[in-house]
Amino acid sequence: MSDSQNLFSGKRKYLFLLALLSFILVIFATFSMADKDDFNIARREVLLRKIGHELLLQSGDSVSRVLPVKKIAENEYQISFEKEFSFQPDSLANTTRRLLANDPLTSDYVVNVINCGNSDVAYGYAISKNRKEDNIPCIGRIQPKACYVINIKFKQKVIDKAKNGYLFAGLPFLALVGFLFLKSGTTRKRKTLLDSKDTNTFTLGSVLFDAKNRKLITNEKTIDLTGTETRLLLIFALSPNETIERGRLQKEIWEDEGVIVGRSLDMFISKLRKKLELDSNINIVVIRGKGYKLEIRS
Repeated sequence: MSDSQNLFSGKRKYLFLLALLSFILVIFATFSMADKDDFNIARREVLLRKIGHELLLQSGDSVSRVLPVKKIAENEYQISFEKEFSFQPDSLANTTRRLLANDPLTSDYVVNVINCGNSDVAYGYAISKNRKEDNIPCIGRIQPKACYVINIKFKQKVIDKAKNGYLFAGLPFLALVGFLFLKSGTTRKRKTLLDSKDTNTFTLGSVLFDAKNRKLITNEKTIDLTGTETRLLLIFALSPNETIERGRLQKEIWEDEGVIVGRSLDMFISKLRKKLELDSNINIVVIRGKGYKLEIRS
């Protein structure tokens, strides 16, 4: 298997592990939050039933039943009763506010008291988490005895919207970690490829480039290269007559070593050009806006 195939295979393994970890995290968080929400919803229905119970007591009825609470729409519930009753708006508002304060899923909600006979809204009000925004009309006006149902519509809880955000907000972080891990692995593999070449000599025109011993050799002269010059020329020698991006050179020569460079690259390119003057047919040329190219004229 070639080096590039090994590198690709390694990437696939890392990506598979990252995807598996992300999937497990999402599944675990989803079930955990779903269980918690199911409990809170069941508790909310108990609180709604208690609202009905206290409302009947306030009307002087301690005998008739509060019928099962119904979920009539998303985030909307209905409390119904066995018999007719009368109610006082401020007492109903205070009761719902007091009891639903214990509901962790509740922030804002609207209460409508519906007349069973004609489906008209006999009374309604809005409660907000910020009490200054409460809207409770007709305080002190007792409503006549009749058949009523109470519909309570809850504002979609922020936690419901945020839940998916919390679940998936971790995924970009995992992706970033995975990317950095892959990047690090790719860099190490690239360095290994450069450092472990069986052939460390390259023919550049009439010049022999001995990467292992850091030398440029002709029949008449031998010139020593520094370690940085050798790594730089090796990148060019592996891709003669091809444009090498400036960013890649900076990264592979310096940034991967933890050093950020400014004009250092230009300085080493200039020094390398002078040493390559052994043969006038080879030169490192600037590709404006892109990078450099080791040009070898035949």
